[in-house]
Amino acid sequence: MYCHAARHWQNSLLMQERSDHSSICDAELLAKLLPGGRRPALDLARSLLARFGGLRRLLHADPQLIVTEKGIGNTGAAALCAIPELARRYFAESLPVGKTIRCPSDTRAFMHAKIQHLGHEVFCCLYLDNRHRVLRFDELFRGTIDGTSVYPREVVKEALAINAAAVILAHNHDLEVKLLFLLVFNSINAH
Repeated sequence: MYCHAARHWQNSLLMQERSDHSSICDAELLAKLLPGGRRPALDLARSLLARFGGLRRLLHADPQLIVTEKGIGNTGAAALCAIPELARRYFAESLPVGKTIRCPSDTRAFMHAKIQHLGHEVFCCLYLDNRHRVLRFDELFRGTIDGTSVYPREVVKEALAINAAAVILAHNHDLEVKLLFLLVFNSINAH
C-alpha cells in the first residue's frame, strides 16, 4: 500500500509542477483529465494510449471499449468521449458570426475542428461579408465514406441568398481537410 501511495503522490507532484500544457507529453496531459482512483492516473493514461494507438484513436473510440480498461469506469469513459466535442465547440467559437477572419491559419483550425473527425465526406462553405466577417458556416453537401457530389449552382445560390461577398470552400477527404479556395463575388451593377 505504501508503494502505491508514494507512486501516486509522485505522479501528482509531477503533474502539478508542469502547468505549461504545451510542454508535457500526451500521457501527462491526459492524466490530468482522468478520475483519481486506485490506479495512478499517469499509468492509466499511458495504458490507454498504448492500447488504442494514440490520442486521436482513443478520443474517437467506442465508449464500451474504453470502459473495459481497468480503472477508467463509466465516468472516465464519458469524460474522454466528451473531449472531441468540447474541442469542436472551442474552435467554433473562434470564428463566430460577425468575427473578421484575420489569417488562413484561423480558418484552417476552425475547419479542421468542424469537419476533420467525420466518417463521411462533406463539402462546406464559410460565407463572408465584404470585410471578411463571418456570416454563416454551412455543410452544403454530404457524401459517403469516399465521395460527395457538389453542385456549384447551389453554392452560388446560397451565397447570393445571404448577400455574401466571399466564400471559403472546404472539403474533408481521408481525414484531411482541404481549403479549396476563396471565391469572391464582385458587385454587379445592372443599368
